[in-house]
Amino acid sequence: MDTQFGKGCHLHLIDGSAFIFRAYHALPPLTRKSDGLPIGAVSGFCNMLQKYVQDNAGPDAPTHVAVIFDKGSHTFRNDLYPEYKANREAMPEDLRPQIPLTRTATEAFNIACKEIEGFEADDIIATLSVQARDAGGRVTIISSDKDLMQLVGGGVEMLDAMKNKRIDVEGVEEKFGVGPDRVVDVQALAGDSVDNVPGAPGIGIKTAALLINEFGDLETLLDRAGEIKQPKRRETLIEKRDQIELSKKLVQLDLNTPLDFTLDDLEVRNPEPDTLLGFLAEMEFRTLSKRIADALGAEPPVIEDTPAPSEDSAAPEWPAIDPERYERVSDMTALQKWIDRITYVGYVAVDTETTSLNEMQAELVGICLSVDPGEACYIPLIHKEGESSGDLFATDTLAEGQLGTDEVLEALKSVLEDDAILKIGQNMKYDAKIFARYGVRIAPIDDTMLMSYALNAGIHNHGMDALSERYLSHSPIPIKSLLGTGKSAITFDRVPVDDAVKYAAEDADITLRLWHIFKPQLHREKVTTVYESLERPLVPVLSQMEMHGIKVDREVLSRMSNAFAQKMAGLEAEIHELAGRSFNVGSPKQLGEILFDEMGIEGGKKGKTGAYATGADVLEDLATEHDLPARVLDWRQLSKLKSTYTDALQDHIDPDTTRVHTSYVQTGASTGRLASTDPNLQNIPVRTEEGRRIREAFIATPGNTLLSLDYSQIELRILAHVADIPALKQAFADGLDIHAMTASEMFDVPLDEMTPEVRRRAKAINFGVIYGISGFGLARNLRIPRSEAQGFIDRYFERFPGIRTYMDDTVKFAKEHGHVQTLFGRKIHTPEINAKGPHAGFAKRAAINAPIQGTAADIIRRAMIRMPDAIKGLPCKMLLQVHDELLFEAEEAAAEDVIKAARTVMEGAADPAVHLDVPLIVDAGQGMNWAEAH
Repeated sequence: MDTQFGKGCHLHLIDGSAFIFRAYHALPPLTRKSDGLPIGAVSGFCNMLQKYVQDNAGPDAPTHVAVIFDKGSHTFRNDLYPEYKANREAMPEDLRPQIPLTRTATEAFNIACKEIEGFEADDIIATLSVQARDAGGRVTIISSDKDLMQLVGGGVEMLDAMKNKRIDVEGVEEKFGVGPDRVVDVQALAGDSVDNVPGAPGIGIKTAALLINEFGDLETLLDRAGEIKQPKRRETLIEKRDQIELSKKLVQLDLNTPLDFTLDDLEVRNPEPDTLLGFLAEMEFRTLSKRIADALGAEPPVIEDTPAPSEDSAAPEWPAIDPERYERVSDMTALQKWIDRITYVGYVAVDTETTSLNEMQAELVGICLSVDPGEACYIPLIHKEGESSGDLFATDTLAEGQLGTDEVLEALKSVLEDDAILKIGQNMKYDAKIFARYGVRIAPIDDTMLMSYALNAGIHNHGMDALSERYLSHSPIPIKSLLGTGKSAITFDRVPVDDAVKYAAEDADITLRLWHIFKPQLHREKVTTVYESLERPLVPVLSQMEMHGIKVDREVLSRMSNAFAQKMAGLEAEIHELAGRSFNVGSPKQLGEILFDEMGIEGGKKGKTGAYATGADVLEDLATEHDLPARVLDWRQLSKLKSTYTDALQDHIDPDTTRVHTSYVQTGASTGRLASTDPNLQNIPVRTEEGRRIREAFIATPGNTLLSLDYSQIELRILAHVADIPALKQAFADGLDIHAMTASEMFDVPLDEMTPEVRRRAKAINFGVIYGISGFGLARNLRIPRSEAQGFIDRYFERFPGIRTYMDDTVKFAKEHGHVQTLFGRKIHTPEINAKGPHAGFAKRAAINAPIQGTAADIIRRAMIRMPDAIKGLPCKMLLQVHDELLFEAEEAAAEDVIKAARTVMEGAADPAVHLDVPLIVDAGQGMNWAEAH
């Protein structure tokens, strides 16, 4: 039919790029068997188009439809602002050849396929939406892109196909806090980190909405910015006006994109069976070909070779995430059905709900399971009546319809401990520790958080909510909506069971979907070995270490706190005397006034608030010439030690075990280094006497001793290997004092005439170069003129030219590939490597250091993973990992045997995966407390 577009017509505009990237990221890799062409994204795209056609064949079917694509990466916005979208990741190589095939697929379905050079797909969608609305028709934009929300209203709506959720004016207001007509104003202020739209620094969506609602529109706001009471916000709007106005031009969609077609050209047309089936046969999509042929009443094409895997396995048609569909398990019959399903499929996504994030104290409130996307259950165990213990109506009476914890765990134990059934979780270490406290060993495991980390370290964080939004286009139910915040917050056992079912089961459903996405991507991105050898097997090792904990002497900490307080008081008196009056030493503002106004010290710089900067860097510079800033630095150091360690550690002593149980975060640093939290035991200072004393509080139990095994200069050894520096490699091979050798090389001083001062300078340069230290930074560390420090660095590169070559080659590799790698294949992404301005230097230094620090981190991980087998049967436990050090507790009589076993593992940890040109050396010590052992 040929119908002129007008009243009664309904136009569907499909965001083609969203379909493509959804298909690519959500599905396993698939290649055409005949020639190896990547076709996984094409397969997913065709399945999505087929589903779209099938779902829109009813009475409300559109009269006109088009799939809109981006054509090229350069648009008029790049002419306005060259950095627009400059931080976008490069297109994956296996996706590039599939892009034109998605256009061919669209045409094969006989759906209009449109793109225009120099304009984004959003501009084309905007122009068509306005034309259709003005002609009296309706428009549905099939996308979840927030930039398109400025078009909603007046007959234009959006449909988030992934969530099957329609977005109208109210939906836009819910997201942005303003109506569609003011979305661009809010976006101009808030900016967009994804598209690199600068916006107004420090102003987010909520603040932007408040401002626009108060002043009416962006122009009025900027004209009246002087009326704003908050100084920082006022200055930002005034000083960044040009940047904000530019940002509005970048986010404002072009409603007058020059089109070389009309709305009438987008009329819905049925596919030509021969054309569509011919394309599907060419792609070797056997199952999809048969399904579409049946729908068209045609004969399916003959495809000679069967691809493996089939496109069905590459393109699962998952139902939308719908918390209303999840099951509450309230009897053993229902639980047994889930156990039977788990046993049949051989895997299950599992998650626990508890009363606390402290695994050593938390009670198990419920368990959630999922074996198929869209199907999940929650097993409530100890939910109580009433919302909180402070509620007049609250009781400790268990809510009805709950199974007993013991009977549930006894029933689930058969699958949770079955080595033939894979348990899938997000941050599975937490759940493993919870189950362990209830006598259940959960193994084997897969962890979606760690999969994401292996794939995307340095690109984004790896929490479940962020991953769900990024890969599933779904925002999970926020925990705060159930527990509340602040003093009125409740624990999960007080959440009504019906609400808990929706929240908890959704977690398991999302985790399972993420697993289906990430598992094949590990192979595609060539990081399977990293995940399988460095991430997954470390989980049970860390779990055991954390549960062992370490004994801490509360009395020692208390005495230290008192001593620090007395010493701080003495320093305060000295500082007040130097200043000539009393003032609050902890107040940066008062300190700045003393130093720069009253004492007249030169170099004071005021910030935007009008206060002088008195950070550590400022005081360190002044401390070389003035006593007062030096004493303030001493006071601050003691204050931090007292508040962060000697006071706070006492609160972390577990009342049941009388030990401190830190938690290790595997995903805390992009390089692979572990982070320690609650409490952080990795940042206890060791360079000062007071800092070292804190380790005296970490003690062995009677009859035992603490053993410290520490890699000697591991990062310098790795540098010598990767930069191929003969002099350094030979020095390590000969067991020389590397800092003395470096000093001898650089300063032409014979080793037997080496002075401590010359060696100290060489040591500072050795370690500084690894971290890309500047002449300014080295000058501060050595307290020497900057020109002299820069001379040292220049001479260092002259004597060891391989280091400069390594640095240049690493930066070049990072720019070409978007990541660097450790010797063990860990990818550390470098999204900022092409940044301009102040971030450029930091990004380069980080890229240079990452392979070295990351390789060191991988080596100690490998050692930790092998350690349980090495010390099995010996009376000892591995307690802590602190950067390059492992700490053990062992029976005194077995100390030497443990040291020998542990040293063997640590010194051989790189083998056989990597053969280093330098030996790894481990220093060992022992004592009744950590300070003695180290």
